[in-house]
Amino acid sequence: MKQLRDFIIHLRLHYQFLILSGGYILAGLMVDNVNWTRYWLQFLNVHVLLFGGATAYNSWWDKDEGPIGGLKSPPKMRRWMWPASMVMQYVGLIWAFYVGWNYVIIYAISMLFFWLYSSPLSRWKGKPVLSLVAIGISTGTNSFFMGFLAAGGYPITWFEDVTALGVACLVLSLYPVSQIYQSEEDMKRGDHTFASRFGLQGVKWLFAILFPLGTVILSYSLVIARGSGGYIFGVVGLIAYVAILYQIWSLKGKEHEYPLVMRVKFMASLSFVLFMLTWIASSLLL
Repeated sequence: MKQLRDFIIHLRLHYQFLILSGGYILAGLMVDNVNWTRYWLQFLNVHVLLFGGATAYNSWWDKDEGPIGGLKSPPKMRRWMWPASMVMQYVGLIWAFYVGWNYVIIYAISMLFFWLYSSPLSRWKGKPVLSLVAIGISTGTNSFFMGFLAAGGYPITWFEDVTALGVACLVLSLYPVSQIYQSEEDMKRGDHTFASRFGLQGVKWLFAILFPLGTVILSYSLVIARGSGGYIFGVVGLIAYVAILYQIWSLKGKEHEYPLVMRVKFMASLSFVLFMLTWIASSLLL
């Protein structure tokens, strides 16, 4: 039972729901007649079976002992957890057929990039630019695409492509922040992550550039799709940018800052998620 609990901890479901779900939830605002039952069932598929399974898969290869994204003290991985993480993803892939072939293809592409990111055969996590590509696609653009298709949206046009790019920018803007506090372990494994290669200043500048870019893109998309509410999102996003930038720019890279960093990531992502959920709820009620 303890090992099962440890495996569930490694799924980092709080991380999936509160940090990585924004793009998927946003997609519910981009479709006129949403199939809500399928949309929320696939939400569980994407964030538990795909993202959760991929996160446990990554934990198996990393074997971290120090702080990682969403976990300050990760429990030890056991041998059975590697195949279990794979089974979860394949079960999710089978479930994806319920939506359609285009959804299955995007789901499978996310699986592929997760594997490329973690597996020692490719280990994109240890390559700064390729790690951004893997995360930007698997949890950024594809998260939005899967939410869009699960909601009943079709086809994916240039407008959805631009919106997905905005989601990827927001996801990547805070992605390497937690790497600052695991650089020593990463270097021991030979992983040259974004944080270990470009340092604290590189992480700060990545946020300073990508967060406002993503906010502008999504504000534009929301104005086109939903009207004046998109301007509100833009104003809120600008305020959040200033507040988060202040916190990020004050970091020194000391381990005691880790709880603050995770609070910033959680609050930024949770605010985005709650904003979208509130918007969806109000549109259903009015």
